[in-house]
Amino acid sequence: MNLKELSNLLGLSQTTISRALNGYPEVNEETRARVLKAAEETGYRPNRVARRLATGKVGSLGIVMPITPEQPVDIHFAEFQSGLADECLKHDFHFVIMPAEREQEEQAIRDLVSSGSIDGYYIAYMRERDPRIAMAKSLPLPFVVHGRSMNIAEDYPYLDVDNEAAFSEATEHLLELGHQRFAMLNGPADLDFAQRRRQGIEKALRARGLALDPALVSSTVMTDGHGFQHMARFLERKDPPTAVLCASTVLALGAVRAIRQAGLEVGADISLIAHDDDLHLLRPEHFSTPLSTTRSSIRDAGRRVAERLIAAVNGEEIDAQQRELWRAELILRASTAMAPA
Repeated sequence: MNLKELSNLLGLSQTTISRALNGYPEVNEETRARVLKAAEETGYRPNRVARRLATGKVGSLGIVMPITPEQPVDIHFAEFQSGLADECLKHDFHFVIMPAEREQEEQAIRDLVSSGSIDGYYIAYMRERDPRIAMAKSLPLPFVVHGRSMNIAEDYPYLDVDNEAAFSEATEHLLELGHQRFAMLNGPADLDFAQRRRQGIEKALRARGLALDPALVSSTVMTDGHGFQHMARFLERKDPPTAVLCASTVLALGAVRAIRQAGLEVGADISLIAHDDDLHLLRPEHFSTPLSTTRSSIRDAGRRVAERLIAAVNGEEIDAQQRELWRAELILRASTAMAPA
């Protein structure tokens, strides 16, 4: 089945069919549904070369993935990409990943845009005053930022979780349970989400006349090994924490192991709340003591970023004011309890 045959079958022009399959907004939903149903039933697949010649679009989204020698495989990145892939599959889009050393990210984005191999891209792993945003505004392709960048104007399209509010709410809950000695297992200190999560804890503590002890804060790549190492160090102190907040369930996995190895019990001797990205391979409810979490699906975020980019590629203007800030849900389980006497 080719485009001409599908056109004759449906009694629609080839242009209308092409626009329906590529998600153009001017095609009404009834016609789009009819075209998609016929394409599925007949096994029609658009010729990508012909589509590029007809529309000027390649049907691909792009991402520059920073690579560092100390960075292990990032389960959070993989989960986000799964969501992105889910949405791309619906619209017959591909995505292109360009690895680059961190110092070369800006040039890698320029190269990716100028290569002609993508129609739009997203930027991730945001840092304070991130120069990639100004650069992206100067380039011709649509982009969406996953996250935000502190201390610059928010005049760019983004999708982020309200990390400060999530960790402030989690801290307030622990304060209500009587905890006063807090620790934090955080992500890398230069990343925006980690800074905002720490600010959320500090804000809630400050409102009660308390402060977060810098000696009880770690800022590392989010692995269970780092969670174990730093939690064990916190527990060796004369005044160990009774409450711990983790930037990821991956860090919490190591923290729980360290707590148990010290002969202590999560939810009795130490309360713990972790941020849950809804990772399919690491469910907080399946921990030996089910974890209380602040939850926001990173896979759903990937789907939404792809949805916005594909809409922009297909002719919907991507507004710089199109900013989305998702609220994380505080889910209480057995890992939080009253502070020990």
